[in-house]
Amino acid sequence: MAVTALAVFTIWALVGFGLRAWIQLRSTGDTGFRVGGVTGAQRAVAALLAVGLLCCAAGPVAALAGLGGLDHPALAFPGMVVAVCGIAATLAAQLSMGPSWRVGVDPGERTHLVTDGPFAHVRNPIYTAMLATLAGLAAMTPNLPSLVGLALVLLAIEVQVRAVEEPHLRRIHGVAYTAYAARTGRFLPAVGRG
Repeated sequence: MAVTALAVFTIWALVGFGLRAWIQLRSTGDTGFRVGGVTGAQRAVAALLAVGLLCCAAGPVAALAGLGGLDHPALAFPGMVVAVCGIAATLAAQLSMGPSWRVGVDPGERTHLVTDGPFAHVRNPIYTAMLATLAGLAAMTPNLPSLVGLALVLLAIEVQVRAVEEPHLRRIHGVAYTAYAARTGRFLPAVGRG
């Protein structure tokens, strides 16, 4: 299952970052990646995310190397299903943003507030789908690197959403974002409104 988990991780990274950036570049002339004007919180998120993703990739590699794990065969196939569904949901949520899709925040940039499609149910469906993918991968190779990676990515996403994205969206969209946040859960429907 470790080889499959590594393949699924690689496909997720290529689809979620590479393919989506290529689609954005083809349709808008811009990759959607924002790295300028980085704040302290954004640097912390980038570091947490990088280490977390490396740990998530190290999980299947450690399993291939025969390093100990909590391997439970009953988790492997359901984990694979969750991870593959997470990949599809990540891309679907990214595509539903259209030209507003970004990785990172440019404080001077104003994009359309997307509140339809999956964003009608949760404010951050891309992050929800990413976490589902990584949780599925952790179930496929449940070892220390996978679990630490999942925890670090979760922490990075929480900091990104609460300290970077939500304040930016409130500043840019004002009352429209406040009303949207009041009726839509942060990562799950009806959970974390406000």
